[in-house]
Amino acid sequence: MFKKILIANRGEIAVRIMRACRELNIATVAVYSDADRAALHTRVADEATHIGASPPRESYLNIEKIIDAARATNADAIHPGYGFLAENAEFAQAVNDAGVVFIGPSPFSIRAMGDKAHARERMIASRVPVAPGFQDADDDASLENAAREIGYPVLIKAAAGGGGKAMRVVNDARAFLEELNAARREALNAFGDARVILEKYVSNARHIEFQILADKFGNTIHLFERECSIQRRHQKIIEETPSPLLDEALREKMGNAAVAAARAVNYENAGTIEFIVDPDTRDFYFLEMNTRLQVEHPITEMTTGLDLAQWQIRIASGEKLSVSSEQSSVSSLQSPVSIYQRGHALECRVYAEDPSNNFLPSTGRVLDLQLPNMPGVRADSGIATGDEISAFYDPLLVKLVAHAETRDAALAKMHSALREFCLLGVTTNVEFLQAVLAHPTFRAGDATTRFLEEIGDWSLETEDWRLEQALMAAALVEMLEKKVASVEVAGENDPYSPWRTNGAFHVGGELPTDDERING
Repeated sequence: MFKKILIANRGEIAVRIMRACRELNIATVAVYSDADRAALHTRVADEATHIGASPPRESYLNIEKIIDAARATNADAIHPGYGFLAENAEFAQAVNDAGVVFIGPSPFSIRAMGDKAHARERMIASRVPVAPGFQDADDDASLENAAREIGYPVLIKAAAGGGGKAMRVVNDARAFLEELNAARREALNAFGDARVILEKYVSNARHIEFQILADKFGNTIHLFERECSIQRRHQKIIEETPSPLLDEALREKMGNAAVAAARAVNYENAGTIEFIVDPDTRDFYFLEMNTRLQVEHPITEMTTGLDLAQWQIRIASGEKLSVSSEQSSVSSLQSPVSIYQRGHALECRVYAEDPSNNFLPSTGRVLDLQLPNMPGVRADSGIATGDEISAFYDPLLVKLVAHAETRDAALAKMHSALREFCLLGVTTNVEFLQAVLAHPTFRAGDATTRFLEEIGDWSLETEDWRLEQALMAAALVEMLEKKVASVEVAGENDPYSPWRTNGAFHVGGELPTDDERING
């Protein structure tokens, strides 16, 4: 087992991995940018090292600086988390070349699944269902002809992309070239590669993914599905497991297809096979593979009892899988412990954004953070009271997870958790999440990927308890301003004042130095 792991990430996923390491008695190293100098993940880690300026390209996306940090701290392995460099084959290769273990799949597997055109070809060869599409050429004429043969609407996707970027739905031939050029520009800006592929667009689809675990000994299993149909601009917002759509027969069929997809690229470690399902015909199609730990992995952990972050580490260290899902008949494990799903789990992503202002990202200082504390509720957070929410990074703040015996009970528990959640100082999407969960279509389990778009108007009426929180925030700001003024007037008269030494708010004083923060 590793002695020390560097986490090449930030926010809640970095904290999540650090806590998994702590249970395995593994020391952790945090990396941080200028903006994250006093962030929560730097305080949770055993060590923290500065890697650059606030823009991601100068810090969290800088391969050389991250590897230098691993060498300087004598880390045995690097865990990439999700986002940033997590699915970057060049990074995985560079880590391996430096004599450090990359906690994730091989560079070959990342490349094979990262290129959507090649991934489609591999899935076809492995008899994994794919939507009618085209990936054989990239010139205008070939793509126009292919779109006509596939039949509108069609989906234009970046060949080297993911995460919902550079995706365009085209409803008729008249708009095709315009949307094609727009998708190419977005793909080039986001991924440095303008190539695109086409797929038949399933207009009222359900987005369902399967969690995969695979070790170095050829054992590949799935840990059931997660439904991710509640999306805004192709970004997931609410996830749940099990899916309200699947029955046991379809679950087994899709699970076996997911295992076959992973085996097609000799996959190792944790990954996710994503499918689009037509709810009318119940046909399903391979969408993509995420060669990393997913944001929504906690709901699988809640229903299976497994720690996926720990299993990533254990597999990377050479440990053999000792568990198998009941449906994974393709597993070659000897006398494995069978894993079952127990109950129902939902995850809500709390973002720093303003739903009443076209979901504009919100920034500011977290004046107070109160996370729900009740049985069956988990809060994965990358922030704490006093932290500054900047505009440099993804606005995901907290993931709330609710687990109960039934879907209705899990929904009720999630409503209660959202109501108890309190974050003052930064605008969040909590009321929006409540509104989505309360909608009859979602409660019936019938929401598709177009659900939020079809509803359109999500005008929200702020409940009394939210108004009370807003008033509390205003009062806290006023109190802090008065306190800062009093400190400024006092000058050096009270060098022992907690307002001068408290590193949480950093009000009226300097940020702590690296040595002060790391060494307490």
